[in-house]
Amino acid sequence: MAEELKIAAGDKEDKYHELVPQARALVESEDDLIAALANLSAALAGTFNWLWTGFYLVKNGVLVLGPFQGPIACTRIPRGKGVCGASWAENRTLIVPDVEAFPGHIACSSLSRSEIVVPLRNRAGEVVGVLDVDSEALAAFDEVDARHLEDIVSALTHLFD
Repeated sequence: MAEELKIAAGDKEDKYHELVPQARALVESEDDLIAALANLSAALAGTFNWLWTGFYLVKNGVLVLGPFQGPIACTRIPRGKGVCGASWAENRTLIVPDVEAFPGHIACSSLSRSEIVVPLRNRAGEVVGVLDVDSEALAAFDEVDARHLEDIVSALTHLFD
């Protein structure tokens, strides 16, 4: 794949329509996890200009910071703690319209106002990490984001076996 994305202007659905096949191609042909996560975080951040876009990987019983785009982040998150830890523990995508209203939210950046976290799974369906995206806007994420981000990260499954 070329080292650039081709995303036309449009609404969120239009951008995803163009991004998803390119992002999937970017990671499906990659056999190195860190390279795939780094390019994917850059592709998502470049397309949507979110505050923070990146990955946490399960290592030794905690989520450990992986490749990301954005300000400095928390380096370790326990299972069940914050939005990332809750997504991991519940094995489901979490959409948080207002992080201040989420019990136990971990504020890695005071600029973050809303968040979506999507689990990364291996072929057995076990959570091996999460995609974490933060926005400076309230209610920035919805089911459109969840559906497309879940589709994109499903292309990473082969890297966790």
